[in-house]
Amino acid sequence: MIIDRYIDIPKQKGVEFWDIQRISYIRRLSSTGKGNLTLERTSSLRVLDRVNFKLIKKGRGSNTARKILGKELSAPIYLGDMSFGALSGVPNMVIAEAADRTNTLAGTGEGGLNPAVSKHSNILVQWASARFGVSIETLTKGIGIVIKIGQGAKPGIGGHLPGSKVTEPISLTRRIPKGLDAISPAPHHDIYSIEDLGQRIESLKEATGKPVLVKVAATNYIPYVVSGIARMGADGVIIDGHGAGTGATPVIVRDNVGIPVEMAVAAADRALRREGRRDGFLIVAGGRVGDALDAAKLMALGADIVNLGTSVLIAMGCVMVHKCHIGSCPTALTNKIDGSREIDFNFALGKINNFIRGFIEELSEIVGGVGLSSIDQLVGRRDLLKGSSLTRDTLNVLGVEGIPEDSDPVMRNWESSDVISHLHELASKGVPTIVSMGSNAPPDVQPPRRITDWLRIDGAQVTRPSIDPYREQIDTRIKLLGGTLEFSAPMGIDLRGSPRAIREAMEWAALATNIPVLVEDVNPGYEEISISSEVNGAGLWERSPREGKYWMINNISKGLEIVENNRIAGLILEEFEEPVEVMTSELDTYLKRLGVRDRYDIMVTAESLRDVGDVMKLVGLGAEVVFLPWKIMELALGDGGRTNLFEKSFNLIAASKREISLLAGAAGVYNVYNSIIGNRELLRNINLNSEISRRLRVKVAGSL
Repeated sequence: MIIDRYIDIPKQKGVEFWDIQRISYIRRLSSTGKGNLTLERTSSLRVLDRVNFKLIKKGRGSNTARKILGKELSAPIYLGDMSFGALSGVPNMVIAEAADRTNTLAGTGEGGLNPAVSKHSNILVQWASARFGVSIETLTKGIGIVIKIGQGAKPGIGGHLPGSKVTEPISLTRRIPKGLDAISPAPHHDIYSIEDLGQRIESLKEATGKPVLVKVAATNYIPYVVSGIARMGADGVIIDGHGAGTGATPVIVRDNVGIPVEMAVAAADRALRREGRRDGFLIVAGGRVGDALDAAKLMALGADIVNLGTSVLIAMGCVMVHKCHIGSCPTALTNKIDGSREIDFNFALGKINNFIRGFIEELSEIVGGVGLSSIDQLVGRRDLLKGSSLTRDTLNVLGVEGIPEDSDPVMRNWESSDVISHLHELASKGVPTIVSMGSNAPPDVQPPRRITDWLRIDGAQVTRPSIDPYREQIDTRIKLLGGTLEFSAPMGIDLRGSPRAIREAMEWAALATNIPVLVEDVNPGYEEISISSEVNGAGLWERSPREGKYWMINNISKGLEIVENNRIAGLILEEFEEPVEVMTSELDTYLKRLGVRDRYDIMVTAESLRDVGDVMKLVGLGAEVVFLPWKIMELALGDGGRTNLFEKSFNLIAASKREISLLAGAAGVYNVYNSIIGNRELLRNINLNSEISRRLRVKVAGSL
């Protein structure tokens, strides 16, 4: 079947960044090739949408040409890094051809070099951790080389092409066995420091005579990372922000790791200028660049070029069904190569060419509209921007004017379709959920539901290498009661009030996987995995195990008083009067200041906690154990009834433990107990209320 027209956009179940409005805009641009600039933004949670130009006058165009890597381009546009295999072949060829015809740049991705792509002149060839299909012959094609360290959709995790998509053409190009998963190592095994990276940069330049860029994900230490890359002699950096698209990624990593590209670019640009290393060093910015206004604002924040990825796929017909990894794409863009479905080359090429031309026309109008004669003059012009509904810390990172404004976090119902789908897959399959394309997670797409939604976990790269959770053993064990009681992971299940069937199944699964459960009374045979409690006055609960006593509290002031006046093993914090995130952080901080943190255990429970992302963020704030509510099992069951409850309970817990390994590995941590508990440096916030940020002691994204 040949796809030679746009298919209808299906109804979207939940909140999407690439919603019907954005897809329709790109389709109009791709069908007409004519700009239709609109400066209005609907209500948006994204930081970039809360930054705008102070004044734009419509109707005046300007020069968009820029000299990049020694080549005069029509506009600073990079069609970025989608591999042969993730895409189905024809789209790879179309992107390379479009870059030549529109005089822009294109990346090849890590899937080797398709012979039909290698003949094009405006490509940059990628050198990634698995070195799929890499040879001196492929490296000398095009105008430059990209060393891929990380990507925005899965910082700290290597590429993943499911075996069902590794057909014969992919096998030959990547030089890997047909039908087997192609999982790239998380780190390059010859790059474990910034000095190692410098050696690779120099060797590739020496071998090919080509300029070398380094691609990284936008993560906590991005100013240090970019500064190091510049010091090591690279010609530039590609910064891929949170929310960027990909063909396959664990949902738990996609939705919880990395920071927005706008904050990363602003921080990196300012760091390079401060060190006198900005001139001659390129910054390429990608991740949710949907239109020319996004691109112009990123350039004003410090980018030299913008990376268009998902928007290019939408121009060719993508309808955002998030199933690229399955290999049965309805638009034939990401399906497996087996001859059953293919996109028409001329149709796709015409749409991309139109999209780029219309994009450039709108970009020209924006540059002229802010009073500049050339797009070169736009780079780093923060003075042209203003921010609104942003905190003081966020404005400082961006370096733009604006009246600081703190929004009060509002607790919302968390039973979204994305959450339920994720839980259902965990319980059904027993392995971490794999998804495709960009994240729709809070706080920048879906509305935040609790404070953890404003927090992001670090992704390790270069300055702290990631650890490969697919190939290396990560220790997720947690010790309580001074090390005398050990569990397999920092999570548990709160079974208080649960139906008998779910309770029995989850108690059995908890015993089998060695995680704790919180119950009203001790269940014979489960004593070692149970934390029992009895009512003992208003808001206070207590339990006396063999080795010590735990108090359950819902008020931090009372908790501090108990610690001072009682010999106890620790506290169980239950959400009631204030969020458990704040209670956890303040108790952890208080005990550290007293110098007695190692004497007490901190455990947390709240009905609105939902997955391992919440667990790991609360562990970063200071908790040893986080109890998820039993209702996650009820949601995971969906309409499937309560058959196979024991199997599904086991699957849910086992898969969640595996997700903990994924997050720890992505953050560069081998041992959760020793390296994550109370380690706030692994966390950053995105435009979180300043007072809450101060109480958590978590810095804003982009700050050092």
